[in-house]
Amino acid sequence: MLNERLDLLADYPFSRLANLIAGLSPRSNETPVVMSVGDPQHQPPAFATEILGANADKWNAYPPLQGTAELRQAIVGWLERRYRLAGGTIDFETQIAPVAGTREGLFIVALLAVSRAKNGATPVALMPNPFYQVYYGAAVMAGAEPVFLTTTRETGFLPDLDAIPADTLARTAIFYLCTPGNPQGAIATREYIAKAIGLAREHDFLLVLDECYAELYYGDAPPPGGTEVAHAMGRGPKGHPLDNVVCMHTLSKRSSAAGMRSGFALGSPATIQALNRLRSYSCAATPIPIQMASAALWRDEAHAIQTRALYKAKFESARRHLGGMAGFRAPEGGMFLWLDVGDGEVATKKLWAETGIKVLPGAYLTKNERDGSNTGKPFVRVALVHDLETVDRALARIAKVL
Repeated sequence: MLNERLDLLADYPFSRLANLIAGLSPRSNETPVVMSVGDPQHQPPAFATEILGANADKWNAYPPLQGTAELRQAIVGWLERRYRLAGGTIDFETQIAPVAGTREGLFIVALLAVSRAKNGATPVALMPNPFYQVYYGAAVMAGAEPVFLTTTRETGFLPDLDAIPADTLARTAIFYLCTPGNPQGAIATREYIAKAIGLAREHDFLLVLDECYAELYYGDAPPPGGTEVAHAMGRGPKGHPLDNVVCMHTLSKRSSAAGMRSGFALGSPATIQALNRLRSYSCAATPIPIQMASAALWRDEAHAIQTRALYKAKFESARRHLGGMAGFRAPEGGMFLWLDVGDGEVATKKLWAETGIKVLPGAYLTKNERDGSNTGKPFVRVALVHDLETVDRALARIAKVL
């Protein structure tokens, strides 16, 4: 009665975590702190809530699937500012598809990209390892073969593009690439992104750049993104700079507005038209009041600067408390510590039992290698999503145990 592909989906990491610590009660008198989930605890700007309230009379209307013109124009304005593009580079009418958070977009784009066969064989979905679970679930349910590309310190915590076999590239239908990455926080260079786009064009697959952490960076300059790199490379095989490329962005991290479920996909007019055609059958469009609040958030830079400063301060706290650990590494971007503790499951149980701090074993985000090893096994992922004071106290507790 049910789709047999469901049997290929493993338990979600947080279900595995619940089973791992079942029966363990924290011995600490400190308040438990959940640092296993990338759930921003900062509040969005007050003006977003005010816009929602002021437009409460619009909840009764079905929202436009393709988004309001106001929202799409605000998104394009942000893209052109953020990626230093000339005005008019992106067409708000044809190149933007609002999505209910990037999760919806990342899942449904696999249905768009994966055909029954690629060059006479089962299509492949490439993804980094460790990986965001939605990539895997989308690939499986679309009928693709997930192929995991190991990311370790030796590869700069990004997939080694030169190591992908030619026969795998020939079968590739979609390649998910996250920058800044989850969980390691590595940022792809312009040259790296250009090489990935070149592969997508050469082998005719869809490169999906998951850039949901694009505003959480801690260097002096904003990191590059697929939007600017693709336009610098010029027209693709079908005549548009974004041929074979889709970029995904969200307000969940930039604006600490995960509950609004508001993001967007950017691509060529042909890709976005096809995506919206598919979404017209499957999605519930973002309500109009939320689209109006989203437009205001994309237009405002001040709150994004403040949010980035908060995360930067939290990573500075991590350096103070954990910088002396051999397994400590400060990420270039994102909201996570990818902390080498020797054995992630052992450390997770110990931290929960002794401090009431809940983290996530790295192995739960990582697929086993062909030899049965798991490159994520030595790690835990620690989400620095709470306010600075809470994070500082929690990191002190972690340091005391580890």
